Amino acid sequence: MRVPEWYSRDVSRETLEKLDGYAALLRKWTSKINLISKASVDDLENRHIWDSAQVYIETTESWLDLGSGGGLPGVVVAILAQGDGHDLPMTMVESDQRKSTFLRACTRELDVPFTVIAERIEKLTPQSASVVSARALANLDTLLGLAKPHLSTEGQCVFMKGAAWADELVEAERNWRFSCEATPSRTNPEAAILRIKGIERV
Repeated sequence: MRVPEWYSRDVSRETLEKLDGYAALLRKWTSKINLISKASVDDLENRHIWDSAQVYIETTESWLDLGSGGGLPGVVVAILAQGDGHDLPMTMVESDQRKSTFLRACTRELDVPFTVIAERIEKLTPQSASVVSARALANLDTLLGLAKPHLSTEGQCVFMKGAAWADELVEAERNWRFSCEATPSRTNPEAAILRIKGIERV
């Protein structure tokens, strides 16, 4: 696996090997369960792994990934953090039992530490996480409602949103107050990474 020219962080050979291993697991398991779309398998590294790498933040504080599915971005973030020598407390929430089994296989086979909670987000006890992430889970208005109970006072959300992100932002502002920094995605010019803080219900 090659590091894209636009990716500004140093990535060690060992980290690239783990990302390769993760890509192999995704390909293997996707043939059995729906982790990623079959149409995106050939471009998995760009469409999924480096796409997810955009949200990585260097931190040793708690990170909660909601609706983790096939581990995007959670597993990618955990691998990058390990490669940087950070002891990142990563928790992934995935209610689908087959997908949560896949995530546990990832932590075991890749030797990357993270916790998997196999239950619905709405039933989760408050996590007080410093970072809450999600990719392709729900619209922004719904995401804010799911994330707020689990966010620490000074924490931030990092959401990966598609082409309709600006419309979702307008809709969410009807029900929530928050600060938002939108960064264009490097893998899809129509998409954006939203970094959100100070969430309060209107």
